[in-house]
Amino acid sequence: MVTPGSTNTGALFLVGMEFELNCKLQTQNWSKRSLKTVTAFRKPKALYFFDKLLGDGLASTEREKWARQRKLANYAFHGESLKNMTPAVVASVETMLEKWKSKEGKEIEVFQEFRLLTSEVISRTAFGSSYLEGLMKLSVIAGRNILKAKIPIISKFWKSADEIESERIAKMIHDSVMRIVKKREERVVNGEADNFGRDFLGLLVNAYHEADQKNRLSIQDLVDECKTFYLAGQETVNSLLAWATLLLAIHTDWQDKARAEVIEVFGNQNPDSEGMAKLKTITMIINETLRLYPPISGVIREVGREVQLGKLVLPTHSEVDMRIIALHHDPDLWGDDVNLFKPERFEGIAKATKYNAAAFMPFGLGSRSCVGMSFAITEVKTALSMILQRYTVTVSPTYVHAPASRLTLKPQHGIQLLFHSLHNDA
Repeated sequence: MVTPGSTNTGALFLVGMEFELNCKLQTQNWSKRSLKTVTAFRKPKALYFFDKLLGDGLASTEREKWARQRKLANYAFHGESLKNMTPAVVASVETMLEKWKSKEGKEIEVFQEFRLLTSEVISRTAFGSSYLEGLMKLSVIAGRNILKAKIPIISKFWKSADEIESERIAKMIHDSVMRIVKKREERVVNGEADNFGRDFLGLLVNAYHEADQKNRLSIQDLVDECKTFYLAGQETVNSLLAWATLLLAIHTDWQDKARAEVIEVFGNQNPDSEGMAKLKTITMIINETLRLYPPISGVIREVGREVQLGKLVLPTHSEVDMRIIALHHDPDLWGDDVNLFKPERFEGIAKATKYNAAAFMPFGLGSRSCVGMSFAITEVKTALSMILQRYTVTVSPTYVHAPASRLTLKPQHGIQLLFHSLHNDA
């Protein structure tokens, strides 16, 4: 049952789902308050498949444990670390583009291509291997079960095929992580290395060996953080890069502007970290893509104590579902052209949002905003730049536009594009 209503702070509706009360909010004021008021709004307990997928990693944990693990992640993805990751991103994109040479002028399904690319990038930059392959299958299982309710009593005695498979994959991932950790430990013990590595996994292994028990990571914490960052680093960038490339294929005027900027900044050389900050047009295109097709369509919080929002009183333990995609398509915030692709609206984010930070939050808001945001933007800038240096992009006649919200916003039937070499045209 859906009950529509409104207050002086925005629109809302109530939904009965999975034996709980969900309050779906479509207002920047409520979203801002919900994401920044951690005592009143907290992360809800993860559903079964999401627990298998992410465990108690940074995306789902709370309080002191969250603060400790956030500090680790901040260190791994700070400015200097991002600068050092750029060559690995470039190398991964080069590998993909080398394979594309045999497909020039032919149809390429880019969502799958970018899925392989982003998996390779997060593996190289954060973990030094591609050991979490099973996680992609686990994300598919979680995505197709996202709206399915579990019947409490029956689920204790009977497991579905997806539940059995997810448990098998979760154990396989756990064992894979531990094999990689053991290899790093052995290299230090044997004198082949003087540390566990300077990537994200190395920081986690260091924390696992921390002498102070209060700051030490458990084995399960280490595995859960690996799963969280591998998935976040792959799924969100995959979504953003695919939709951005599609929009450039549709809006060839902006594709030409972006290419001209890339050539002006980098020429025919590979992108570097210094030049990234000069890509103003590319940045506007990325922000407009994030507005129209945010990777995460909503954020859920549990009400920790009774709280009043406008005329509505939310009881303790109810859930608030903030629809990011609704905020980004609200004509009251963005104008009557809200559904049009207009990157020029992002000549400045503050101006675009009318100085309301909660109007545009593709990576969340407040202290729990995505720690890998800068890494994701850098990866997308790099990939788009290298593609535009080599190809003009158009939409294939077989493409069917069908965005579907699973774990992230995905094209239900893929994204089929045509790539024509600029050098062959010369």
